[in-house]
Amino acid sequence: EFDLMPRYLSFIRGVVDSDDLPLNVNRETLQESKIIQVVKKKLVRKAIEMIRKFSQEEGKPAEVAEAEIDADGNVEEKEQESVPPPYNAWYKKFGQSIKMGIIDDEPNRGKLSKLLRFDSSKSDDDDMISLEDYVGRMKDWQTEIYVFAGVSKADLETSHFMEKFNEKDLEVIYLTETVDEYMVQNMREFDGKKFTPITKDGLKFNDEDEDLMKRRDKYYKKQLKPLTKWLKQIYGPAVMKISISKRLGSTPAIVSSSEYGNSANMERIMRAQAFNGADESQIRAMRILEINPRHPVIHKLLDGCPPEDEEEAKEFVISDEIVDSAWMMFDMAMLNGGFPIDDKEAYSTRTMRLLKSQMGLESLALEDEVNPPVEEEEAPEIDLDGLGAAGINLDDYPGIMNMDDFDV
Repeated sequence: EFDLMPRYLSFIRGVVDSDDLPLNVNRETLQESKIIQVVKKKLVRKAIEMIRKFSQEEGKPAEVAEAEIDADGNVEEKEQESVPPPYNAWYKKFGQSIKMGIIDDEPNRGKLSKLLRFDSSKSDDDDMISLEDYVGRMKDWQTEIYVFAGVSKADLETSHFMEKFNEKDLEVIYLTETVDEYMVQNMREFDGKKFTPITKDGLKFNDEDEDLMKRRDKYYKKQLKPLTKWLKQIYGPAVMKISISKRLGSTPAIVSSSEYGNSANMERIMRAQAFNGADESQIRAMRILEINPRHPVIHKLLDGCPPEDEEEAKEFVISDEIVDSAWMMFDMAMLNGGFPIDDKEAYSTRTMRLLKSQMGLESLALEDEVNPPVEEEEAPEIDLDGLGAAGINLDDYPGIMNMDDFDV
């Protein structure tokens, strides 16, 4: 197929006039011509440059309109709404083409990356930021571009993964379109800054005291070793490992992904692709359970789990409530991490046991089926007023004389 423009720029239409082409041409000549290859490269560069200049056009700021006088004679000054840059509206229609270009066109990847726009944790609903904007607002100690992939901005904003970043006032770029995560994997970095998904395990922040963090990590690992060992035994292959989290705040646990594995969002996308040709082992993310060492739920589970010593553990009795609590915490951690619950039947059974306990029910057995008595049909009520001798409503027949008119 003969195309002067690559697939991702197929929305551009135009006419190319060149004096360098031979007069006698055919399709084979055009496809093999070196001049055509040069024209293709120049057209792509010109198109990208045209879009770049368009992206730099600014919107109109808010202006104060002429003063108006209300019904009470008071002077009111109404501010007109600001007009966003025209590139934003264009990008909503053709942004995915730019992203496909970053995946397919490696030589122009750097130029195309400057045309990208994203929602972020600090952007307004009607405004988007560029990667250059993000880099310009980074903390002095920050060396990575933090990204978070999910279904929508509203879901990502309320995620527990955002707690540490909100606490540190760190901006996070939201990846809410299907192609975004594929694109970031191909880009890898921008302006020397590596893209880092915040859902990955082992995140570190350069503003923290490294020596203090190591001492804390060592202490928590020793303190919680009986619990992490027991949890790995009952969860089995459902998790790759259990780690002590350095970022969780309000939640006792969350399921994250390994550094080189699929994220929860990527797993969701791959499952939705009917013809991806991948088996379960390729789709399934390498899940890591992060537990919050400061949360009371974790310490309650620690008190109820078997000790580390094997001899003492054999005689230790684990209550059903502790086992159910451990599994319910895992289900909650899966949902908090964006993963679906695998065993829905077991989840439903545990929830029913919890309801039974909370409501003080002695049994979940159903009540006996009722056998209500047969009801006799009642005759319909009839309004006898206005009925004639034959039971006809004389009001419905105005042409018929009423019997009361006769003097008998």
